[in-house]
Amino acid sequence: MRFAHTNIAAKNWKHLSDFYINVFNCRIKPPERNLSGDWLDRATGLKKARLAGVHLLLPGHGDNGPTLEIFTYEDTCESAPIMANNTGFTHIAFEVEDVDATLKTALSNGAGLLGEITEKEIKNIGLLKFVYFRDPEGNIIEIQSWKK
Repeated sequence: MRFAHTNIAAKNWKHLSDFYINVFNCRIKPPERNLSGDWLDRATGLKKARLAGVHLLLPGHGDNGPTLEIFTYEDTCESAPIMANNTGFTHIAFEVEDVDATLKTALSNGAGLLGEITEKEIKNIGLLKFVYFRDPEGNIIEIQSWKK
């Protein structure tokens, strides 16, 4: 058994994919997807589901690692922005070399700050530096770095 992917249902998969490519050095794992049909309806529980998008290879895992799947459904629905304390899936996290530089890159690519850069010594583990922000479509991302 192995972890396969996490999906983001995007308003604009091309724009959001570019964000993850530019900020986190993700790479597209071909092919682009344009999916529909009875099989998709059965699997998703939706009627007449149509979607398009890509899988992005995540940094640090090579060509066969887990992916970030970014799809746009033809018919979407929206809910209120989630916060870190909502139940269910709330954010994805990336371990980065430089929290400050990565946050700056994210903000210059359309991200919005959610929290503030924070440092905390975790006993027997090291110094954690991290921050939460939102990608251009409002999804929460945590970036973190550790120093021993």
